[in-house]
Amino acid sequence: MHCKPVAFLFVSVVIWVYAIRGGESRPPFACDPSNGLTKNLPFCRVSLPVGVRVGDLIGRLTLHEKVGLLVNNAAPVRRLGILGYEWWSEALHGVSNVGPGTKFGGAFPGATQFPQVITTAASFNDSLWQRIGQVVSDEGRAMYNGGMAGLTFWSPNVNIFRDPRWGRGQETPGEDPMLAARYGASYVRGLQGNVGNQLKVAACCKHYTAYDLDNWNGVDRFHFNARVSKQDLQDTYDVPFKACVTEGKVASVMCSYNQVNGVPTCADPNLLKNTIRGEWHLNGYIVSDCDSVGVLYETQHFTRTPEDAVAATIKAGLDLDCGPYLAVFTEGAVRQGKLTEADVNTALANTLTVQMRLGMFDGIRQPYGNLGPRDVCTPAHRQLALEAARQGMVLLLNRGRAPPLSTRFHHTVAVIGPNSDATVTMIGNYAGVACGYTTPVQGIARYVRTTHQAGCTGVACNSNQLFGAAETAARQADATVLVMGLDQSIEAEARDRSNILLPGHQQELISRVARASRGPTILVLMSGGPIDVGFAKADPKITAIIWAGYPGQEGGTAIADVLFGMTNPGGKLPMTWYPQSYLAKVPMTNMDMRANPARGYPGRTYRFYKGPVIFPFGHGLSYTTFAHTLAHGPSSVAVSLANNHSFKNSTILNDNLRVIHVNCEGLSVGVHVDVKNTGTMDGPHTLLAYSSPPGAANSDSNKQLIGFEKVHVVAGAQQRVRIHVDVCKHLSVVDKFGIRRIPMGDHSIHVGDLKHSISVQISV
Repeated sequence: MHCKPVAFLFVSVVIWVYAIRGGESRPPFACDPSNGLTKNLPFCRVSLPVGVRVGDLIGRLTLHEKVGLLVNNAAPVRRLGILGYEWWSEALHGVSNVGPGTKFGGAFPGATQFPQVITTAASFNDSLWQRIGQVVSDEGRAMYNGGMAGLTFWSPNVNIFRDPRWGRGQETPGEDPMLAARYGASYVRGLQGNVGNQLKVAACCKHYTAYDLDNWNGVDRFHFNARVSKQDLQDTYDVPFKACVTEGKVASVMCSYNQVNGVPTCADPNLLKNTIRGEWHLNGYIVSDCDSVGVLYETQHFTRTPEDAVAATIKAGLDLDCGPYLAVFTEGAVRQGKLTEADVNTALANTLTVQMRLGMFDGIRQPYGNLGPRDVCTPAHRQLALEAARQGMVLLLNRGRAPPLSTRFHHTVAVIGPNSDATVTMIGNYAGVACGYTTPVQGIARYVRTTHQAGCTGVACNSNQLFGAAETAARQADATVLVMGLDQSIEAEARDRSNILLPGHQQELISRVARASRGPTILVLMSGGPIDVGFAKADPKITAIIWAGYPGQEGGTAIADVLFGMTNPGGKLPMTWYPQSYLAKVPMTNMDMRANPARGYPGRTYRFYKGPVIFPFGHGLSYTTFAHTLAHGPSSVAVSLANNHSFKNSTILNDNLRVIHVNCEGLSVGVHVDVKNTGTMDGPHTLLAYSSPPGAANSDSNKQLIGFEKVHVVAGAQQRVRIHVDVCKHLSVVDKFGIRRIPMGDHSIHVGDLKHSISVQISV
């Protein structure tokens, strides 16, 4: 999200706070019981259904008042006792001050900053993602009560990390649609709570859809037309958003800047009205990315006038504009007959319903009103941030000598590199103000004596003048840890990379220090996107490589805990690490997921790319070893048609059953796998389960992730894990027309080195 400079129409209302129940609170947003003019109006009566209250309020508003509520900095309606409200707050991996709705200071100097999303995605742990969401919403509610934040947080980002150069890939759960779907639904559930129709905070899944290019090779997101096939839209780009709505019950979806097949997403009724609200049944509002309505008129020239832009977006299903356009031009659109007041009412009903579900029209009887400053940056929250960082660490390479390091043998460790004393770098983008930091060198110093050399002045590493001091430190230490990688100056919003190599002279520093090092040399990489470190993988002097992502405020402690074996790493890569040579074959503007050998196009992600990689999706080592044994699993499953369908029309085609014609209820099986820890150290293990359809060797896809389970297994012990296989969801494929079908025949289930075949047959 990014706002171009604009003059906002409405001036924010000054929020005053007063002490209440030992904390701090803002006055009621609406329905203040001390206001005799409004307290008994129907829209203030909590005993009435929300729909009735919303209808009553809309009926009392003038058109001018209504359009003032259609933008992110919504105007007050003073005659009805309603304060102004800033809709734009962010909470991607902790309460953030990126949007104007949140501020730090006073009783709220900071908030818990968890690892960047790409890092926690590497944990493959649904319960962790949900717990992080619960903590973030606790802190968000506390800050709202103190007048420092809103309740509508435009997070998470569930776009597919399609191209390794994308600067915002760090914000996403990775390249796999099923992983992104599970992450999105889990984080949303954590944020929003689970108390009937009530919302703790309102989450927002963004940016819908096929948005994963910011600024590459002269093409920016404001001008980009993403040409996407129906097949790719259905089986890749839309999958996480559908899960957000249907499984996570998210309260909002944000449409993106780009066009999809020639139509701006925020003006496409097929995407918004027909899909998000019609097919998926969104119970909430649709918001534009900031200034998207203006962009489609001013930059993309999609409409002839600003009023046409407003009419097109509202009629398409947009409810809220992050930006001024809907406030400035909606009345004119109505006067010109391009829009009706009923259209405006529909949009307003969706936003007001969410505010009422949040309790904003309940007067002083605020849900979660007891939360305050004491509930932010608590020891428990900081411990969860540490645990998340530990679970996100990925051991990419270990030649068997070290790590883990030993305090008995490695008395002095040289800590070298531009990220070795990182603070803000560790929290990535869309972050807030952290409660505090533990840097990598500080974390290591808790175990042993350290010598510290930056080696480079920043990650750009434009000079090798400091390399000599780094080499000397490595010669004199018992072990060397190089903390290298990227930061927001290299990859960020509006900043896509031109290559996936380490910046500047970093590779030279790594190689020279490794040669000089007296003991084992461990390379720790901070980044959101993948890096071609093939040189390090091939260097026998580098004993191990660890990817730390952007590990959050407690990242230094987590890195040290993994280095010294207090934590056994169990993370898995949520994206493919390609060689630099891959980029020449894949323009960022090509949205095709599948390979096209005739054009020399190799395809994208582990699902469709079959070429060489540095490290594959799902890769991650441990300090122990695990063995898998199939306990039991079905050899066949029968599929029956729903009652109102027969073997006619398009139900069956080439032995593929159309999913919407199948009786999917209860159509699932379990594959049970025994996991034995065959090593000497207790540790976590993530089982990744994939499926391949019949005839996969001749298809355009490799395999697809269908499930994952995380278990902790004591050394020498064994645990049985059930892999849930939903036949309609996990054993189906999408054809070139965008229709999801279940192929009849033998499907292969892969778990580690295990393969199990399940025959899917029609039950007549």
